[in-house]
Amino acid sequence: MSDILALYTDRIATGALHHDSAQEAVLPEFERIRAELAKPAKRGLFRKPPPPPKGLYLWGGVGRGKSMLMDLFVDSLGDIPVRRVHFHAFMQEIHTAMHAARKQGIEDALAPAAQAVIDSVRVLAFDEMQITDITDAMIVGRLFEALFNAGVVIVTTSNRVPDDLYENGLNRQLFLPFIAQIKQQMVVHELVSPKDYRQNRLEGAQVYFTPNGPEAHRAIDAIWHELSGGPGTELVLEVKGRRVVLPQYRNGVARAHFYDLCGHFLGPADYLAIAQAVKLLILEDIPRLSRSNFNEAKRFVTLIDSLYEAQVRLVCSAAAEPEMLYVEGEGVFEFERTASRLREMQDKDWGQDAG
Repeated sequence: MSDILALYTDRIATGALHHDSAQEAVLPEFERIRAELAKPAKRGLFRKPPPPPKGLYLWGGVGRGKSMLMDLFVDSLGDIPVRRVHFHAFMQEIHTAMHAARKQGIEDALAPAAQAVIDSVRVLAFDEMQITDITDAMIVGRLFEALFNAGVVIVTTSNRVPDDLYENGLNRQLFLPFIAQIKQQMVVHELVSPKDYRQNRLEGAQVYFTPNGPEAHRAIDAIWHELSGGPGTELVLEVKGRRVVLPQYRNGVARAHFYDLCGHFLGPADYLAIAQAVKLLILEDIPRLSRSNFNEAKRFVTLIDSLYEAQVRLVCSAAAEPEMLYVEGEGVFEFERTASRLREMQDKDWGQDAG
């Protein structure tokens, strides 16, 4: 277990990080939580355990280092039971657990799902909290209340201030008590760094590699390691009963092959979920497209449209330049828009307005 400021300083000294005053300003909040959790429990028959420390809701623009700071915090906890998980994936797990409870005839299906979390961790570290789904909006208040009451400390990152969560959502007035709960149980801190480190790393860099092959793969590898900051893990998104799998995910960056996302029976809702879950997608080995793989081509068009509308950055390797990817067969004319978007998404300034 280590002081988080010491970890931050060490990584600056090794060149792994660059000093950022806005990042440094939030370290005391992480250290406050770590130090409280590290205190030994006082023993005695009538001694009540001390109240848990307030959690932390860290929000700010894309690429400011929120996920990196979360990693540091988790690394500083030593043997304190902690789970670091993407918020969307966590909520899908809760829905799955509730479905299993209902099949067993349990009336309050949320109770066992929450209890399983309570029994396994003292700290939940969420990445990318956002509420876009009404089913999430309707259960998250009760879920967090159960976790808070049990002493689970919640730390989360988000691109939105709490008051903007589930903005314009259906029946939002029912969601407002959850926002009040966040403000009561967590310290809300804005990371105000003017630097977008992810954007800066890509500025002026090649993001579209052709042809497919070892050289493109090595270049993609280098970008992945630079942007992710470590090994990725599988991220599974459940959309209307389907599993959408991103083979590698870390710090808002996902990596997949063309056939992972376009070779399966996925549709607009699936690609929208991907666009909501990631800030940058690395897509490898896009093939030439034609009537022989027309279904895959249609899915690719839908994927690119979803990424484009959500301002998700794209790094990819492909068999040809965008205009030469789809040159014969039904859909050639429609693909011209996709080729144009692929060109636009290569611009160094594209996606800077993403929130």
